[in-house]
Amino acid sequence: MSNSGNRGRRGQGGRRLVADRRNSTTPAKPAQTRRRKTTRRKAPARRRGILGFFGRVLRFVLRLIFGFLWRGTLAVLLILGVATAYMYTTLPPLGEVIDGRQRGSVTMLDRDGNVFAWRGEQFGGMGDPTSISPHLVNAVVATEDRRFYRHWGISPRGIASAIRINLSEGRGPLEGHGGSTITQQVAKLMCLGVQYDAAEWESEAEYEADCRRSSLWRKIAEIPFSLAMELRYTKDEILTIYLNRAYLGAGAYGVEAAMQRYFGRSAAEANPQQSAMLAGLLTAPSRFAPTTNLQRSQDRAAVVLGLMAAEGYLTEAEAEAARNDPAVLSDAAEARAGGYFADWIMTQGPDFLTTDTTEDVIVRTTFDPRMQEAAEAALAEVFANQASEGSDAEAAIVVMSADGSVRAMVGGRESGTGLFNRATMAMRQTGSAFKPFVYATALDLGWRFDDMIMDEPLTINVPGSGPYSPVNYDRRFRGEVTLTAALQHSLNIPAVRLSEAVGRDLVRTVASQFGIESDLAAGPALALGVSESTLIEMTGAYAGILNGGSAVTPYGLIDLRLLGDSEPMIGQGGGIRERVISEAAARQLTYMMAQVVANGTGRRAALEDRPVAGKTGTTSALRDAWFVGFTADYVAGVWIGYDDNRSLSGITGGGLPAEIWRQTMERVHDGLPPRPLPMIDPVAEARPPEEPQGIRLPGNEPGEPDQGLGGFLRQLLGGN
Repeated sequence: MSNSGNRGRRGQGGRRLVADRRNSTTPAKPAQTRRRKTTRRKAPARRRGILGFFGRVLRFVLRLIFGFLWRGTLAVLLILGVATAYMYTTLPPLGEVIDGRQRGSVTMLDRDGNVFAWRGEQFGGMGDPTSISPHLVNAVVATEDRRFYRHWGISPRGIASAIRINLSEGRGPLEGHGGSTITQQVAKLMCLGVQYDAAEWESEAEYEADCRRSSLWRKIAEIPFSLAMELRYTKDEILTIYLNRAYLGAGAYGVEAAMQRYFGRSAAEANPQQSAMLAGLLTAPSRFAPTTNLQRSQDRAAVVLGLMAAEGYLTEAEAEAARNDPAVLSDAAEARAGGYFADWIMTQGPDFLTTDTTEDVIVRTTFDPRMQEAAEAALAEVFANQASEGSDAEAAIVVMSADGSVRAMVGGRESGTGLFNRATMAMRQTGSAFKPFVYATALDLGWRFDDMIMDEPLTINVPGSGPYSPVNYDRRFRGEVTLTAALQHSLNIPAVRLSEAVGRDLVRTVASQFGIESDLAAGPALALGVSESTLIEMTGAYAGILNGGSAVTPYGLIDLRLLGDSEPMIGQGGGIRERVISEAAARQLTYMMAQVVANGTGRRAALEDRPVAGKTGTTSALRDAWFVGFTADYVAGVWIGYDDNRSLSGITGGGLPAEIWRQTMERVHDGLPPRPLPMIDPVAEARPPEEPQGIRLPGNEPGEPDQGLGGFLRQLLGGN
């Protein structure tokens, strides 16, 4: 039996029929699909041990830092953007930030209407890069921020460079060089938008100091403020703010005020030399101010000219030519802003219009530049050629007219502003310069220039002090002398005797009415000038003698007005006041004082072409030396002494003070025709032969009954 049923139909050899294979129900073996081989990278074998551990820690830390940095950077940028946007909204229009002063200015005019001094904070008016000299704009950019037109308000490179320089010079990173752009400097000038509030700040100076204080926080705060300004203003507008608000020394804010202050010209007229000098002031205005040290300012300007050439603003030839012809000060600036006189003027008006003014004020004064130069030249000449070599004695000079109009003032040998003014502030013993007021009292009471008085030993019992016995400078006695001779030779005993005779209280009254405002001594030494006074008081008192016996109030302010106003707010604050002694007494006293210069202790003060009246003064222990005197035109006073009251080595009032007075007045009167003094003719006024001579008591005029010996003794011995 065939087994085909089991195997199917097969051919020979056991092979199956095609049909059977086609119709077979046995599932065919699936075809094997070709698969693309993939290559897998083998994961690196994890390092084992200590190196692997630290590697994993390092990778973690790096991922942490990276994550923190990008998130922190994003947060900082967000905060910076918000801060910048906020500050942008707070920035005012350009016109409101040009004048950044907290106080106003005081501009002083001399008697001819010319500017000679400035005080306060000057602002010359708005200027911008289109109206200001291109040299000045270029000098500022080259010096302060040469990439100004190419950055967005901050310069990381500049800050990094500044920190490096500061550290290399041994300072803190933010001390010294700041690396600030002009935009950042403007941010500082604007105090980062913080306005002055009197309730918050004790003073404007404290406010300004805080605004300019460098710290990390302020440096950070400058960044959004600077960016906001770059968005709010154009580059030229930012530069405009800087050029108008920057402090340039000597009270000048802005380049316009500085040009007028130093050179007497507009900022539009600035040449390369002047421009370089102003730009050089920006880093340290007080140190480099040409009014402080012209040579130092010129040296700094030479550096700036080099920077301008390096930036292509000047050729090397132009820069070299400018260095060889440096900028110099105007005549007004050279006069150091009026010095002591201008300082004194600031005390003559109300504070709210002078020292504390918030307005710009114009003051017309009595100042005479020619006379000021005369006084300064005389002082320098005498100390250079006649004083002891290396002498550090101080001196003061005041020149005024007979009505108290002060024309010149020297308050010390050092020039400048804000210095101690010995002409107005120093209270010094007057010595024999006080004696004319003793004689003025007597003459007004009826004494005569040719009356006789005894120069002989005198002792006065002073209650509470004991006996007082004055002596003459040379310790000699001359017996009976005229009042003229007693004053001419500055005899002490006759002066005390006369003071006691007329009454000390009356002498004090006359002196105070003439303008000696200090407390006057109560004892008999009053007559010898033991009381103190200032030079301007003494000079003003002598002016009262020159004008015929009327008191004067020394003054320098003629009128004061606000800038732009035509009508003054204040008028003259001094001049001739009430009469103190009669004109007849003043004429006699002038003659007696003329004899002091012609034949007495003041001979060194004599002028060749005109008569002079005056009086010397030397205090005890030679601590003070005075000469005060006058011609028919002007009165002047000179004082010499030490600030610490040391003794002057051989200097008396008839020595160097008289010499300084003479040289001053020679220059003051140059070109003036000589005029006679308002004094008596001693020959015409001589006493008739029959008229008795001798001491008369107060009120005992010729023809009045004599008050008797008892009254005379009471007066002589101190009874008042």
